[in-house]
Amino acid sequence: MTDLSTAIRDALLTGDARGKAMATRALVRDWRRGKLPTGFSAAMPDHPCWPDGLEVLPPGRMPKRGKGGSATKRIALWHSLAHIEFVAIDLALDIVGRFGAEMGEGFIADFLGVAAEEAMHFALIQRHLSTMGATYGDLPVHAGLWRSAEETAHDAGARLAIVPMVLEARGLDVTPGTLNRVKSQGDERGARILQRILDDEIRHVAAGATHFDAFCRTHGKDPKNHWKMLVNRHFHGALKPPFNDSARLAAGLSRDLYESIA
Repeated sequence: MTDLSTAIRDALLTGDARGKAMATRALVRDWRRGKLPTGFSAAMPDHPCWPDGLEVLPPGRMPKRGKGGSATKRIALWHSLAHIEFVAIDLALDIVGRFGAEMGEGFIADFLGVAAEEAMHFALIQRHLSTMGATYGDLPVHAGLWRSAEETAHDAGARLAIVPMVLEARGLDVTPGTLNRVKSQGDERGARILQRILDDEIRHVAAGATHFDAFCRTHGKDPKNHWKMLVNRHFHGALKPPFNDSARLAAGLSRDLYESIA
């Protein structure tokens, strides 16, 4: 019998980008309606399937996009955003399928909601790309975001600390600047898409912070100290200002938390 974990695994192993987004939204809808029982009989794959022919490069070999307004640079920007949202679908699905049995119903509901919104974000960006004569898969991408999932596949606390509380929080910092640049180019539709993503990502980071605190309480750990330890251990980069302090605070991240290791 199909349960939530088997539906998640099937979506993760769907390589077609549109198919993955549709499968994700369908499974979330079915679970919310009680048509898909909560169960965790299926193991999650080590790596999700991505579109055939997608060129995946090491992060250091990715071509520089630049910040100009040419058509080529605009396509490169939106293609990179499409890839971020595409991988975000996988990250949200995987966190539920991998840790949902341990973390409980509220965690499942919150991160299935994240998965559905990431699928919607991807669809919006893909549609916007099509107005430029482009589609997801036209340009190279990198697997840096998914490497964070591999690094934290053993520990729900580590996954929460790194993916929503570092990687998605970084999106809160950089999206306003991208939004302003897009708006200055006269792309009002693109600006509305980015504003919708920014508003939703505040809730996504908040879900991560809330469930990280719950995880720490359950395991008798101090959230601030445990987060710092996990970031130092599992995040292979640097937390760099400037920070969007107001958006981070709205998501439950206090300034003293991240500035102390920036």
